[in-house]
Amino acid sequence: MSDERPSLLIVDDDPLITDTLAYALGRDFDVMVSDSRKNAVNLVRRKDIPPQLALVDLGLPPVPHRPDEGFKLISELIAHSPTMKILVLSGQNDAANARHARTLGAADFVGKPCEAEGLKKLLLHALQFRAAEISGGAEAEGEQLIGASPAIEKLNSQIKQYADSPFPALIEGESGSGKEVVAGLLHRLSVRKDKPWFALNCAAIAPTLVEPTLFGYSKGAFTGATTNKSGYFEDAQEGTLFLDEIGELPMELQAKLLRVLENGEFQRVGETQQRVSRARVIAATNRDLRQEIKNGRFRSDLYHRLSVFSITVPPLREMGEDKTLLLARFTRFYAEQAKLAPFTLDEDATELWRSYRFPGNVRELKNIVIRLTTKHPGQRLSVLELEPELEPATPAEAQAGAAAESGAPSDPQALIEQAQRHLQRTRQFNLDDVLRTWEQSYIQAAMRLTHGNVSQAAKILGINRTTLYSRMEQQDKK
Repeated sequence: MSDERPSLLIVDDDPLITDTLAYALGRDFDVMVSDSRKNAVNLVRRKDIPPQLALVDLGLPPVPHRPDEGFKLISELIAHSPTMKILVLSGQNDAANARHARTLGAADFVGKPCEAEGLKKLLLHALQFRAAEISGGAEAEGEQLIGASPAIEKLNSQIKQYADSPFPALIEGESGSGKEVVAGLLHRLSVRKDKPWFALNCAAIAPTLVEPTLFGYSKGAFTGATTNKSGYFEDAQEGTLFLDEIGELPMELQAKLLRVLENGEFQRVGETQQRVSRARVIAATNRDLRQEIKNGRFRSDLYHRLSVFSITVPPLREMGEDKTLLLARFTRFYAEQAKLAPFTLDEDATELWRSYRFPGNVRELKNIVIRLTTKHPGQRLSVLELEPELEPATPAEAQAGAAAESGAPSDPQALIEQAQRHLQRTRQFNLDDVLRTWEQSYIQAAMRLTHGNVSQAAKILGINRTTLYSRMEQQDKK
């Protein structure tokens, strides 16, 4: 029975809520529950097939009064399984949390309390759209990515140029930008298109399982190895092996991967026999591997081997009018899947769409379209309906965006002159308020970049951890 039901992960630290939801939804879903981010990640990693759906509370231990753990869990689940549809079910249901959760990749946000029947309907809708995305692949039209901007034209040209090469390729880009779609096109446009395709998400598998998964193992090599088993390098034969989130690969395995890339040789775990792989390796990462090398977390020789051909997927904010092309494509696609009339945007809403920076990139865009399709089928939407779906820029982001668009100067003397002109215009200025706003914006940005890791955020900001805790507490009191 459970194999026929869609799988659902529920993460909440209140056992009354998890027990109630498991009981109410257990007839329609194969439910698994967890009470913390760490336990949820470990649970998912132990599964051969990750859950199709997740219900995530934002306020999780050890800081249940803040949404940071929930935000970090959303990012980790998306990294583990990009096709997973995540709904946030939280009592911390202010608009800012809802918008940021959706930017990180959540499909929707549901405030507590909620009715089980309504929640079931939302989950089934999310499941329907998930199936459509897996079968439809709407980011690409035939043999190229959707878009006419110079950035996409360059990307399509690189894909066609590098597709037939036997050498490795490294795809870099922000989370949600479509790196896996680029990898798929590199395979489909190559002479290997009829050969095997294997993909491993290095962030989605326990470090101890990476080596046997890639290289295979012999009987008795470790507890549970009851038979000989080939790995992905062997099974891929002369096809393609896609290593997503390569920056998560443990250091001890980076040397073994380097050896395969150099001469094709590898060994199964527990064997001494040399085997040879002829698979082409395509890797992808949303990390800055050059910075990882400086920090001692990634081998420079492996980086140079992987980046024989380097492809950078542009963030959506750099794709100009392509935002509206993608809007049109996904609006048609999801309306057809849901058997609903597509929505449209009026002139002001369209302009807002064009100017929005889409911090969650194409994944965020798709989720916005899905929500608008479900909420407003066949309607012409104004800014009033669109704006709540978008995450407002922080003051720092807004200032940076305005400076970039206006060509604002960045050297100290030019900035002083710019500040002088501003003061001359306004004649009223509260320096304390401005400094507090900027400090708050940079702290929030650092916490988002590090997925809530206070130590890493403090390092980025150039202050010690206790100072950051103190300033965060001061912000909470205001």
